[in-house]
Amino acid sequence: MKRVKKIMALALSTALVLVALTGCGGGSTASNSSASKPNDTLVYAQGAEPRGLDPALVDDGESAKVMSNIYEGLLKYDKDSTKVEPSLAKSWDVSPDGLTYTFHLQQGVKFQDGTDFNADAVKFNIDRQLPPQVTADMGYASFVYGSVKNVEVVDPNTVKINLKSPSTPLLSNLAMIMGAPIVSPKALKDNKNNVNQAPIGTGPYKFVKWEKDQDIVLVRNDDYWGTKALTKNVIFKFIKDNSARVVALNNGEADMIDGIDATVVKQITDAGNKIFQAPGMNINYMAYNTSRKPFNDPKLRIAMSQAVNVPELVKSLYQGYSEPATSIMPTFMDGYDKSISQVAYDPTAAAKTIKDAGLTTAHMITYTNPRPYNAATGQVLAEAIQGYLAKVGVTVKIDSYDWTTYKAKVKEGDYDIAFYGWTGDNGDPDNFMNLLADKDPTMNIALYNNDQFKSLIAKGLATPAGDARNAIYTQLEKIAAADAVWLPISHAQTLCAYRPNVQNFYYHMTGITPFAGVSKK
Repeated sequence: MKRVKKIMALALSTALVLVALTGCGGGSTASNSSASKPNDTLVYAQGAEPRGLDPALVDDGESAKVMSNIYEGLLKYDKDSTKVEPSLAKSWDVSPDGLTYTFHLQQGVKFQDGTDFNADAVKFNIDRQLPPQVTADMGYASFVYGSVKNVEVVDPNTVKINLKSPSTPLLSNLAMIMGAPIVSPKALKDNKNNVNQAPIGTGPYKFVKWEKDQDIVLVRNDDYWGTKALTKNVIFKFIKDNSARVVALNNGEADMIDGIDATVVKQITDAGNKIFQAPGMNINYMAYNTSRKPFNDPKLRIAMSQAVNVPELVKSLYQGYSEPATSIMPTFMDGYDKSISQVAYDPTAAAKTIKDAGLTTAHMITYTNPRPYNAATGQVLAEAIQGYLAKVGVTVKIDSYDWTTYKAKVKEGDYDIAFYGWTGDNGDPDNFMNLLADKDPTMNIALYNNDQFKSLIAKGLATPAGDARNAIYTQLEKIAAADAVWLPISHAQTLCAYRPNVQNFYYHMTGITPFAGVSKK
């Protein structure tokens, strides 16, 4: 009850803030421009706070959802797929050798600080993520721009991206919400190359404020170059507790929520609210720290994985809203092959190998909040696996952290086992398999280092789309499975909920929530 009262107090406080924000963002000609109307504000409640709002410096879904409303990239994805469409670039040409991409830019576009979007701004944004300017905390730089040699400004409305070698995923990468969005160069200069707390893009919404542990407020960009947003204000509210988010939705204090699981669906629909459900492009997994003892030994990794009955676990925790993972990539992605199989459940063999090795304890770290790939939370998942491992003689110590702290703990690398997941950014198989080749410890949390694997990753990047390329990613899957680098657990359905008066809400398969076309009756 105290929690419900707190949520109601936060909602009242937010309403008062919005009244004060009536004049933000300039004048509006939209019919719902008055902030005194309840349908002028969308409230989205999520389970964790963003790590930041600079697309070059963050790599988490909570940040992505907010940033997708503030920023735009050269390209974007179709609403219902990862098909690439024009955005800040209205068209592009590719040289016959695949080494030069020429982008023709939209004209007359302004950043939200009033400065011009142009070819210089594109070059500035890409250059900051290339050597020698790239910094260690730009986790997506190599993902998006690893094949880029340099960027040339042809004229104010034309820019060339020159590559070191052909890169099949480049266009898909340039539509991603991480690394690829274009930030105001002025804002970056004014904020010492870090706009995590002061985001300025070209998108349909502008940043207003961030109350830590409470919410982020956005207001419509009435000077937006494209179709204006339908709703004036958007609030991203942070409610860590799953049941409290459901209460907030059912009481009308939130219009949309994420991080729900099977246990609350009936409660939500009985209250007259709706469920958004779609196939998910994600993987939920347990990773072994392969860089140190005891799990630098693949035999012990295999034994630990043999101890876990994945189908039973997935059925128990997710009750039909996730499917057991037989591969790292989703089954609908190019490169998936039904012949791929993970370590099979065999507790007898697991117990023998573990006993022979003298392994009795393990240190496990996890997160406390729900994730798009794991609505049950990392804490619940870790405890379930702790139970399986106890049956084969391994006592597991679990340390649990909020998401922001957890990311820092992962980077430190002081664990035997960690839990993570991935929501695909662009629909390309490289976006999943490259995780096991990345140098960034917050991407490759298994700290896996396999020269054969990395060589195949490079080959896959340069190979044109088709059967030959798909076969490379199938081979990569088989190497990862044989080495038992991860224990793949599940592919989650996208599951959100929203009030019945919310129109056109959707959660994109890449894990973003664009609100420009969303409104309330």
